[in-house]
Amino acid sequence: MKFAPLSVPWERRLQTFAVLQWVFSFLALAQTCIVIFIVLLFSRFWFISVLYGIWWYLDWDKPRQGGRRSNFVRNWRIWHHMKNYFPVLLVKTADLDPSRNYVAAFHPHGVLVAGAFLSLGTDSTGFSSIFPGIRPFLMILNFWFHAPFSRDYLMSFGLVSSDKSSGTYILKKKGGGNLLAIVIGGAREALDARPGAFKLVLKNRMGFVRLALENGAALVPIFSFGENDLYKQVSNPPGSWLRYVQNKLQKIMYLSLPLFHGRGVFQYSLGLMPFRQPITTIVGKPIEVQQIMNPSEEEVSQLHQKYIKELCNLFEAHKLKFNIPADQHLEII
Repeated sequence: MKFAPLSVPWERRLQTFAVLQWVFSFLALAQTCIVIFIVLLFSRFWFISVLYGIWWYLDWDKPRQGGRRSNFVRNWRIWHHMKNYFPVLLVKTADLDPSRNYVAAFHPHGVLVAGAFLSLGTDSTGFSSIFPGIRPFLMILNFWFHAPFSRDYLMSFGLVSSDKSSGTYILKKKGGGNLLAIVIGGAREALDARPGAFKLVLKNRMGFVRLALENGAALVPIFSFGENDLYKQVSNPPGSWLRYVQNKLQKIMYLSLPLFHGRGVFQYSLGLMPFRQPITTIVGKPIEVQQIMNPSEEEVSQLHQKYIKELCNLFEAHKLKFNIPADQHLEII
């Protein structure tokens, strides 16, 4: 086991702490908030849980109505330390017109979606200056908003519910400038997230295309190079007993349980911390979409095929910069 040296620069310690609290938030914040809510309810501070429960009831639909983003939270210094840990770079290939609305498809999911969170959920990579006038909203699974306290924290990053009604609400906002980001591969794709993997769950994922057509929102492909290099994962090829169990749990729990590991806080061999691997998130050129209120299956399929072609072109145009072999291509499943 390789241990970290004692004389680590203060900046690197801050970066490690920033990522550590994020990993905790991803894996345990919701559960911790539920426990706090229940403990308070049966203590002399019961009124805090009661008052919050009333607020929660009245505010129940907020994650489906654009959430409650906070530029103050999105610009916390801790996110800049986290961005520098990897580091993460956001790259623009074309301008986005702030008078338009967009559906951005993010690939790949990775294990903990670090690139999407930092580039779209915070302003640490400079999204607001790179794309002036554009407000990013990142969709996440609904159950993340079913925990007290943490739901409000998540909404402050511009995270919203993955319901279709949630996406429609954002895309119908007048004035434009809204970018709805969807991590297309989701939990299923996370099971294939490992270094050197370029397998995307996309072949039968057409909901985002239909949403773009119904609202006349341009489609934006986003590919995050390095996302799958953050963790190693136990071998689970299709047909294996482990993949069988993981698929069953995914259908029951609506999230996957990849058996992954990275490094630790004080050693570099084993733990839940991601490896220090660079992530470069490249935002592709928008694909123009004409609004069709009730698109046919054929119209959805045609645009879906066009999107896949543009995504593959984006990958091919940049892969050599990241030492990806020329004969390596995206695998669409």
